[in-house]
Amino acid sequence: MQAVSTEHIEISYNIRGGKPRIVGTRIAVEDVAVMHLKMGYSLMEIALKYDLGLASVYAAMAYYFDHRDEIDRRMTEEDEFVEALKHNHPSQLQQKLRLLRNE
Repeated sequence: MQAVSTEHIEISYNIRGGKPRIVGTRIAVEDVAVMHLKMGYSLMEIALKYDLGLASVYAAMAYYFDHRDEIDRRMTEEDEFVEALKHNHPSQLQQKLRLLRNE
């Protein structure tokens, strides 16, 4: 385990694939950034919802802004990987539902 930036953020290569996360949790910095920037949760709401210290949530956002390009690139790569998997291995359930709906 490697502490990063402050007492609030750490990187453990065997937890969450080495993504920076809030110390003692599995909540990644990118999770907080997505909830705040894309889903519209306030930082206070995130802290309350996940029983986190407000300082940890602010530290996650500070870390995100300090490493934005790297984190955004990784999220994009993961999204592309998931889409490729979906394309190359379509869901049998989805195929059956399309047949039932005559699509």
